[in-house]
Amino acid sequence: MNKTNVTIAFAFMLLFFIINDLLHAKQLAQNEVSQLTQKLGQLEQTIIKNNQIIADNEKNKQSLEHQSLQNQEQINDQLKENYCANQLVPLPISGSLYNRAKNIRQSTNTSEFTQ
Repeated sequence: MNKTNVTIAFAFMLLFFIINDLLHAKQLAQNEVSQLTQKLGQLEQTIIKNNQIIADNEKNKQSLEHQSLQNQEQINDQLKENYCANQLVPLPISGSLYNRAKNIRQSTNTSEFTQ
């Protein structure tokens, strides 16, 4: 009977350590879940802020495009009444102006960078 009591006592001690280890592992897992949940919340807030910035930038871009079109229409109207505007421009000058405008458009085109 003495051997049986020692075996039972050893089994209970072993069971106690296993349960204690499992409870400690569960607590660590819960802490990790809590930290990850907090980080996820922070990331969601960052995403919301970034999406708002993107939406604002897109709105500003559209506004600037609209303003640019209005300015171009105004320039075109003014050029209709200008005698010099109806004169032919020498080819080297018009080519130079075209290339210059093309380079300006390429340097301000942001859609190339987002693709």
